[in-house]
Amino acid sequence: MNISCSHIIHKNKDYIELKFDYNNTINQIIREFSFVKFSASRKAWILPKNIKQFQSVVEALKGKANIDTSKLKLSTNQQEQEIKINHYTKINDYNKKQLSIYLKTLILKGYSKSTLNTYKNEFAIFLQSLKTVKADELTTDRVKNYLFYCHDELQLSENTIHSRMNALKFYYEQVLKRNKFFFDIPRPKKRLILPKILSEDELSKLFQALENKKHKAMLFTAYSAGLRVSEIAALQLQHIDSGRMQMLIANAKGKKDRYVALSPILLDILRDYIKTNKPKPKKFLFESDQTGEAYPTRTIQQIFSNAKRKAGITKELGVHSLRHSFATHLLEKGTDIRYIKDLLGHFNIKTTERYLHVSKKQLVNIISPLDDLYLKGKLKL
Repeated sequence: MNISCSHIIHKNKDYIELKFDYNNTINQIIREFSFVKFSASRKAWILPKNIKQFQSVVEALKGKANIDTSKLKLSTNQQEQEIKINHYTKINDYNKKQLSIYLKTLILKGYSKSTLNTYKNEFAIFLQSLKTVKADELTTDRVKNYLFYCHDELQLSENTIHSRMNALKFYYEQVLKRNKFFFDIPRPKKRLILPKILSEDELSKLFQALENKKHKAMLFTAYSAGLRVSEIAALQLQHIDSGRMQMLIANAKGKKDRYVALSPILLDILRDYIKTNKPKPKKFLFESDQTGEAYPTRTIQQIFSNAKRKAGITKELGVHSLRHSFATHLLEKGTDIRYIKDLLGHFNIKTTERYLHVSKKQLVNIISPLDDLYLKGKLKL
């Protein structure tokens, strides 16, 4: 099997493209990496132009494919990759310098890679629309007109407009230091989307559909403590404290650590999984057998989808519904919403109020809904 690698620009971003004749084994290996995506338009796998990520894919494919890297020129400087702007050909040279300053400010302020990429893309789209106009010379009224254009002509969603406004607000208030530049620019009201949850009976069917012990341990972990899929993937063995019966969720969303209760039932499940799994995990609780790195979030999402389909559940929801179900079931059992806020790691109580905060003195007394499901006889281990 020969794999041709080349550098491409796709949707204004730098990528490495992997092209080869269809091979199910190679596809399964590549799917393990969350940063690799399949482009339907190019009919090829693509990943960011990042030497470390690319090398991890090459390592996983050793002995299974011949990889031609002769056309690639990779930089080892990650920040250089982050702030590369030459491919934004529709942005005038003056505004390209503004984009470079903008990205450097984001990096220096320690914004996450996800936020950095979102802000970069939204700001770049804005700069492209300006053509020859200098971004730092725009008035509040001009920005208002642009946002009206986004709403009226482009018919962007409320969430997309909010995201673009946040990116512009950062430029004018954080980079250019124009205090309250956005003070009188109204934001569109966001649609309140209620969380989608699974009933206890549906959860029972979902869990019974899982046969693989690692897969079962992943989804049980998600529901037992209300974790995000990224938090499941990032869990390390050292984060499981069976002595204090708690788990450390380190560097979660917003760069925030928190502790959550370790369900006794989950502890038994994790011990059984670790005892029987080959190879045994060394650093991360759930490791890819191919790479030894953290399990890709996209694979965890696929595990949930497969189990849902096998269980005959037709609701349109994803693995995040386990987090929603955890919060909702706790609320229905009378748990104070302020406890739930802390367990979920929310910054603002308004976020938790979608399910309908407090001192942590009784946190350890909260029984996981996973244990409750077991006590009701709706769960077989």
